[in-house]
Amino acid sequence: MFKKISVKNLTYSALFTALISVLSYITIPLPFSPVPITAQSLAVMAAAVILSTQETALAIATFLFLGIAGVPVFSGGRAGLGVIFGPSGGYLIGFLIGGIIISILTKNKENFWQVLAGVITGGIIVIHFLGFIWLSQATGMGLKEAFLSGSLPFIPGDMFKAVLAAYLGIRINKSLGNRY
Repeated sequence: MFKKISVKNLTYSALFTALISVLSYITIPLPFSPVPITAQSLAVMAAAVILSTQETALAIATFLFLGIAGVPVFSGGRAGLGVIFGPSGGYLIGFLIGGIIISILTKNKENFWQVLAGVITGGIIVIHFLGFIWLSQATGMGLKEAFLSGSLPFIPGDMFKAVLAAYLGIRINKSLGNRY
Protein backbone atom coordinates (compact mmCIF):
# COMPACT_ATOMS: atom_id res chain seq x y z
CA MET A 1 0.00 0.00 0.00
CA PHE A 2 1.26 3.50 0.75
CA LYS A 3 4.31 4.14 2.84
CA LYS A 4 4.48 7.04 5.25
CA ILE A 5 5.71 10.26 3.62
CA SER A 6 8.20 12.40 5.52
CA VAL A 7 7.65 16.13 5.92
CA LYS A 8 10.56 16.74 3.52
CA ASN A 9 9.06 14.52 0.83
CA LEU A 10 5.60 15.99 1.40
CA THR A 11 7.19 19.39 0.81
CA TYR A 12 8.64 18.16 -2.50
CA SER A 13 5.15 17.04 -3.56
CA ALA A 14 3.66 20.39 -2.53
CA LEU A 15 6.33 22.25 -4.50
CA PHE A 16 5.50 20.30 -7.63
CA THR A 17 1.76 20.84 -7.08
CA ALA A 18 2.55 24.56 -6.99
CA LEU A 19 4.81 24.35 -10.06
CA ILE A 20 2.17 22.49 -12.10
CA SER A 21 -0.39 25.10 -11.02
CA VAL A 22 1.80 28.10 -11.85
CA LEU A 23 2.82 26.70 -15.24
CA SER A 24 -0.85 26.22 -16.15
CA TYR A 25 -1.01 29.99 -16.57
CA ILE A 26 1.48 29.81 -19.43
CA THR A 27 -0.96 29.04 -22.23
CA ILE A 28 -1.03 29.55 -25.96
CA PRO A 29 -4.52 29.14 -27.43
CA LEU A 30 -4.69 27.53 -30.84
CA PRO A 31 -7.39 28.61 -33.30
CA PHE A 32 -7.97 25.06 -34.54
CA SER A 33 -8.12 23.30 -31.15
CA PRO A 34 -10.16 23.64 -27.95
CA VAL A 35 -7.04 22.52 -26.07
CA PRO A 36 -4.32 25.17 -25.51
CA ILE A 37 -0.58 24.64 -25.40
CA THR A 38 0.51 24.81 -21.75
CA ALA A 39 3.75 24.52 -19.84
CA GLN A 40 2.21 22.43 -17.08
CA SER A 41 2.98 19.13 -18.81
CA LEU A 42 6.69 19.92 -18.35
CA ALA A 43 6.13 20.12 -14.58
CA VAL A 44 4.16 16.86 -14.61
CA MET A 45 6.95 15.07 -16.49
CA ALA A 46 9.69 16.54 -14.28
CA ALA A 47 7.80 15.70 -11.09
CA ALA A 48 7.47 12.10 -12.21
CA VAL A 49 11.20 11.77 -12.89
CA ILE A 50 12.28 13.52 -9.67
CA LEU A 51 9.72 12.38 -7.09
CA SER A 52 8.83 8.89 -5.89
CA THR A 53 5.76 7.31 -7.47
CA GLN A 54 3.72 8.01 -4.33
CA GLU A 55 4.89 11.64 -4.20
CA THR A 56 4.18 12.07 -7.91
CA ALA A 57 0.64 10.75 -7.50
CA LEU A 58 0.13 13.00 -4.48
CA ALA A 59 1.41 16.12 -6.28
CA ILE A 60 -0.73 15.60 -9.39
CA ALA A 61 -3.84 14.43 -7.50
CA THR A 62 -3.60 17.49 -5.24
CA PHE A 63 -3.39 19.71 -8.32
CA LEU A 64 -6.51 18.03 -9.75
CA PHE A 65 -8.44 18.23 -6.46
CA LEU A 66 -7.57 21.91 -6.07
CA GLY A 67 -8.87 22.61 -9.56
CA ILE A 68 -12.05 20.60 -9.04
CA ALA A 69 -12.62 22.43 -5.73
CA GLY A 70 -12.59 25.76 -7.53
CA VAL A 71 -9.00 26.96 -7.17
CA PRO A 72 -8.03 28.39 -10.59
CA VAL A 73 -5.12 26.03 -11.31
CA PHE A 74 -6.18 24.61 -14.67
CA SER A 75 -4.96 26.13 -17.94
CA GLY A 76 -5.65 29.82 -18.22
CA GLY A 77 -6.89 30.06 -14.63
CA ARG A 78 -9.91 27.84 -15.11
CA ALA A 79 -11.36 25.71 -12.32
CA GLY A 80 -14.23 23.41 -11.44
CA LEU A 81 -15.56 20.00 -12.29
CA GLY A 82 -16.75 21.33 -15.66
CA VAL A 83 -13.13 21.58 -16.81
CA ILE A 84 -12.60 17.89 -16.06
CA PHE A 85 -15.70 17.00 -18.09
CA GLY A 86 -14.77 19.46 -20.85
CA PRO A 87 -12.50 19.02 -23.89
CA SER A 88 -9.24 19.05 -21.94
CA GLY A 89 -10.36 16.71 -19.13
CA GLY A 90 -8.69 13.65 -20.62
CA TYR A 91 -5.35 15.41 -20.65
CA LEU A 92 -5.78 16.37 -16.99
CA ILE A 93 -6.65 12.80 -16.00
CA GLY A 94 -3.79 11.69 -18.23
CA PHE A 95 -1.43 13.80 -16.12
CA LEU A 96 -2.13 11.55 -13.14
CA ILE A 97 -1.97 8.23 -14.97
CA GLY A 98 0.92 9.27 -17.21
CA GLY A 99 2.83 10.73 -14.27
CA ILE A 100 2.56 7.49 -12.34
CA ILE A 101 3.74 5.53 -15.39
CA ILE A 102 6.70 7.88 -15.93
CA SER A 103 7.65 7.54 -12.28
CA ILE A 104 7.53 3.74 -12.37
CA LEU A 105 9.51 3.54 -15.63
CA THR A 106 12.23 6.02 -14.66
CA LYS A 107 13.00 5.18 -11.03
CA ASN A 108 16.63 4.32 -10.35
CA LYS A 109 17.56 5.05 -13.96
CA GLU A 110 20.47 7.37 -14.73
CA ASN A 111 20.78 6.66 -18.45
CA PHE A 112 19.30 9.60 -20.35
CA TRP A 113 17.79 7.44 -23.11
CA GLN A 114 16.07 5.10 -20.63
CA VAL A 115 14.64 8.04 -18.71
CA LEU A 116 13.56 9.76 -21.93
CA ALA A 117 11.82 6.57 -23.10
CA GLY A 118 9.86 6.47 -19.82
CA VAL A 119 8.94 10.14 -20.11
CA ILE A 120 7.79 9.72 -23.71
CA THR A 121 5.74 6.64 -22.80
CA GLY A 122 3.87 8.23 -19.89
CA GLY A 123 4.17 11.89 -20.74
CA ILE A 124 3.31 11.80 -24.42
CA ILE A 125 1.78 8.47 -25.43
CA VAL A 126 -0.45 7.94 -22.37
CA ILE A 127 -1.46 11.59 -21.86
CA HIS A 128 -2.18 12.18 -25.54
CA PHE A 129 -4.08 8.92 -25.95
CA LEU A 130 -6.37 9.67 -23.00
CA GLY A 131 -6.60 13.29 -24.07
CA PHE A 132 -7.71 12.83 -27.65
CA ILE A 133 -10.10 9.99 -26.78
CA TRP A 134 -11.73 12.24 -24.15
CA LEU A 135 -11.69 15.21 -26.55
CA SER A 136 -13.55 13.13 -29.10
CA GLN A 137 -16.22 12.17 -26.58
CA ALA A 138 -16.54 15.65 -25.05
CA THR A 139 -16.89 17.48 -28.37
CA GLY A 140 -18.44 14.90 -30.69
CA MET A 141 -15.37 14.99 -32.96
CA GLY A 142 -14.34 11.82 -34.68
CA LEU A 143 -11.22 10.13 -33.32
CA LYS A 144 -9.14 11.18 -36.32
CA GLU A 145 -10.22 14.82 -36.03
CA ALA A 146 -9.61 14.78 -32.26
CA PHE A 147 -6.12 13.37 -32.81
CA LEU A 148 -5.32 15.85 -35.58
CA SER A 149 -6.50 18.88 -33.60
CA GLY A 150 -5.90 17.78 -30.01
CA SER A 151 -2.70 15.74 -30.11
CA LEU A 152 -0.64 15.90 -33.29
CA PRO A 153 0.12 19.66 -33.14
CA PHE A 154 1.30 19.30 -29.53
CA ILE A 155 3.68 16.36 -29.99
CA PRO A 156 6.76 18.36 -31.16
CA GLY A 157 6.54 20.72 -28.18
CA ASP A 158 5.89 17.83 -25.83
CA MET A 159 8.96 16.03 -27.21
CA PHE A 160 11.01 19.10 -26.30
CA LYS A 161 9.45 19.10 -22.82
CA ALA A 162 10.18 15.36 -22.46
CA VAL A 163 13.86 15.88 -23.32
CA LEU A 164 14.05 18.79 -20.88
CA ALA A 165 12.27 16.86 -18.11
CA ALA A 166 14.52 13.83 -18.58
CA TYR A 167 17.69 15.92 -18.57
CA LEU A 168 16.68 18.10 -15.61
CA GLY A 169 15.28 15.14 -13.69
CA ILE A 170 18.54 13.21 -13.96
CA ARG A 171 20.58 16.27 -12.96
CA ILE A 172 18.34 17.14 -10.01
CA ASN A 173 18.24 13.54 -8.79
CA LYS A 174 22.05 13.38 -8.91
CA SER A 175 22.32 16.65 -6.99
CA LEU A 176 19.87 15.33 -4.37
CA GLY A 177 21.88 12.12 -4.02
CA ASN A 178 19.57 9.86 -6.06
CA ARG A 179 16.82 9.70 -3.45
CA TYR A 180 15.13 6.70 -5.15
